[in-house]
Amino acid sequence: MTRIAVVGGGRIGEALLAGLLESGRASKDLVVVEAVPARAELLGERFGVRVTDAVADAVAGADLVVIAVKPQDVDGVVTELAKAEIGEGERETVLVSLAAGVPTARFEAKLPAGFPVVRVMPNTPMLVGQGMSAIAPGRYARKEQLALVTEVLESVGKVVTVSESQMDAVTAVSGSGPAYFFLVVEAMIDASVSMGLSREVATRLVTQTFLGSAALLEESGQSAVELRAAVTSPAGTTAAAVRELERGAVRSAFHEALHAAKARSAELAGAAD
Repeated sequence: MTRIAVVGGGRIGEALLAGLLESGRASKDLVVVEAVPARAELLGERFGVRVTDAVADAVAGADLVVIAVKPQDVDGVVTELAKAEIGEGERETVLVSLAAGVPTARFEAKLPAGFPVVRVMPNTPMLVGQGMSAIAPGRYARKEQLALVTEVLESVGKVVTVSESQMDAVTAVSGSGPAYFFLVVEAMIDASVSMGLSREVATRLVTQTFLGSAALLEESGQSAVELRAAVTSPAGTTAAAVRELERGAVRSAFHEALHAAKARSAELAGAAD
C-alpha cells in the first residue's frame, strides 16, 4: 500500500485527505504534518490519521510526500526534508508539490540528485471531490510515478498531465477559473433579483442551471458551440440575451482576463524561483 505524508493541514491538504479516505485508503497509511496544535488535534479527530509537527517523522518511509503549504513556506519545508535525508534507503520517495508558482527545479536543486518531483496545480472544487488538477513532471519523475500521483489525485477530481511550461496557462484557466465562475453566478443572481425573484430562488435557479449545463457538456459529446446554438432559437429570448453579451464584449473580456492571469502567474513563479 502506498504511504502518503501530507505536509500542510490547510484546506487543500484537508480536501486531499478526505478524498483519499473516501476512495478507500487506510488511515494508517496517511500522516499529516501540522504545527498548530489546535489544528493538529482537529485533523486527527476528523480523519483518524496520525498528525505530527515533525517533518522528518512524517516522511520516514513515505512513498509520496505532498507539499500543501503556501509558497512562502516552501523553503522551510524543503530544508526540513533535506535534514530528514528524504529518498535515501530502499524506498523511493516522490515529492508532490501543490504549492502555487513554485517550479520543480527549485525542489530539485535542494534535494538529493535525481530526486523525482511532480508539480500540481489543483483548484478549490477539490474540497467537494470535483477538483481539476494538472500535473507536470520534473526532470527525474518517471511514467509510473506520474501514474501513481494521478491515481492519488483522482480521489478528489480529475487529472490531466501537461508540461511545466504550460503551468502558467493552467493556472489562468482552472486554477483561477472557479473565481470567474463565481463572478458570473453572482452577476446572474443579482440580475435575477432585479427582475423580482427572491435571492434564494435566484441562487437555486442559477446554481442548478450551471450544474446541469456542465453535466450536459461533459456527457452529450457535443461542443459548447453546438450546445449553445441548440438553445439559441433565432429571434428568441436566448438570442436577445446573447446579443447583449456579445455587445458587452464578454469574449474579449475573458480573453484579456485569462492572459492577465497567465502573465501574473509567470511573474510570481519568477519571483519564487
